[in-house]
Amino acid sequence: MDNNHPKLMIHYHSLLSSKSNNIALIIFFFLTGTTILNLSNIWSPPYFSIFQTQQVLIQCSHPSHSMMTPKVNEDELELALAKASMGNKTVIIAMMNRAYAEQDLKGDTTMLDIFLDSFWLGDEETRKLRDHLLIVAVDQTAYDRCQFLRLNCFRLETDGVDFRGEKLFMSQEFIKMMWRRTLFLLDVLKRGYSFVFTDMDVMWLRNPFKRLSKNETEDLQISTDMFFGDPWNKKHLINTGFYYIRSNNKTIALFDKWYSMKDNSTGLKEQDVLLGLIHGGIIDQLGLRVRFLDTKYFSGFCQDSKDFKAVTTVHANCCRSITAKITDLRTVLRDWKRYKKIMSYKRFANNVNTTQWTGHWGCWNSWKVGNNKTSNKMIKN
Repeated sequence: MDNNHPKLMIHYHSLLSSKSNNIALIIFFFLTGTTILNLSNIWSPPYFSIFQTQQVLIQCSHPSHSMMTPKVNEDELELALAKASMGNKTVIIAMMNRAYAEQDLKGDTTMLDIFLDSFWLGDEETRKLRDHLLIVAVDQTAYDRCQFLRLNCFRLETDGVDFRGEKLFMSQEFIKMMWRRTLFLLDVLKRGYSFVFTDMDVMWLRNPFKRLSKNETEDLQISTDMFFGDPWNKKHLINTGFYYIRSNNKTIALFDKWYSMKDNSTGLKEQDVLLGLIHGGIIDQLGLRVRFLDTKYFSGFCQDSKDFKAVTTVHANCCRSITAKITDLRTVLRDWKRYKKIMSYKRFANNVNTTQWTGHWGCWNSWKVGNNKTSNKMIKN
């Protein structure tokens, strides 16, 4: 005991002043010493100080975030869907590989960049829709690019199949990728999520949910290459590059049947198989209601919308090469910006009906024999 600290001496003597306090003090030192010795045997180094013991006990009582581990069984897809979902469990889904995420050596933009630009350049409602867009990346480069742009991202495992590079239209790799997409979207439906699926070569100029039917009895609303005037005509040439589907038992049965045809449809892409099912009566067999979308609103290069006041999306269909798609879609966005500029001047607003799309020369020329070797990556006509 240090005699140079009179306050401590007084406190010490006061403890010794009663017999009961003496007993309590002996028990306290005995128990404390035992605890410290036990802790010294458990933790290394062997000379574990009382101060270190206190630190460990404090940390165990108040674990930091770095000591916590995430739940092992968390479902990453469910988390991604929930994050992107609107209030009614509806999401917008697009898929991409490295070819859509990286610039070509001779290019200065990517399909992903143009796709996102359309949300920015569209009307006042398209920007907020980006919050509900889920990008499904089929390779690590695409996923990293998605994360860099702070989008809603999900990494789709592909069971060892390499979907990174260019996929020539109708090649075996292209067909495998389309079927893997179908299986993934079936999983989304089974989780109770309705969705708009969109290819990245679709420009979102207006909010499509304002043009899509809100009638909950309609199970599938799908885009067409050519519109024949009747939205219920089952003879339309469908395009699976843009559609809205509600999650229910009927649509799950449709996708189950569709995917089951994969191994019996050699040489056919998944869109052709679905078209065959429709022509074969699957709609009536399952009791589905399917609306075929008017190209006046859901336009494409196969059949342009003539009405700038109504057009909602523009799809670079009927096009073979990605280079041609990028070239012509940039022109589409330029035409759209010109239209918006004209509309900003009230005295010219009545003349907007004379506005026309620039010719899709890149895509038209992509089908020429001499251009058949042009780079084609995740192309869907």
